[in-house]
Amino acid sequence: MPKNYLIIYSEQLATDIALLCQNIKAPSNSIFQIQKSSSSVYANIREANYGQSKADMLSKFEIALKECSETEGWLQLLFNTNAIDE
Repeated sequence: MPKNYLIIYSEQLATDIALLCQNIKAPSNSIFQIQKSSSSVYANIREANYGQSKADMLSKFEIALKECSETEGWLQLLFNTNAIDE
C-alpha cells in the first residue's frame, strides 16, 4: 500500500501543535483554538479517505484546507504576540 502523505503530514502537524501548546505561555483560548483547528485538519483528511462519495471526499478535503488556514492564522497570532518565535 502506498504511503498517504496527507495523513502522515497532517498527523505530524497536529502532534507538533499539541507539543508546542504544552510549552508556551499564551491565552488559553488561543491554545484551545489552534489545537482544535490543527487536529481538525488531521481528522478531516482521515475521514476523506473513507468518504461516502466523491462529493463527500472533496468536502472533507475542503474543510481540512480551511482548518489549515485557521491553524496558520493562529500561528501568526502567537508569533505576533511573542508567544512563539520562528
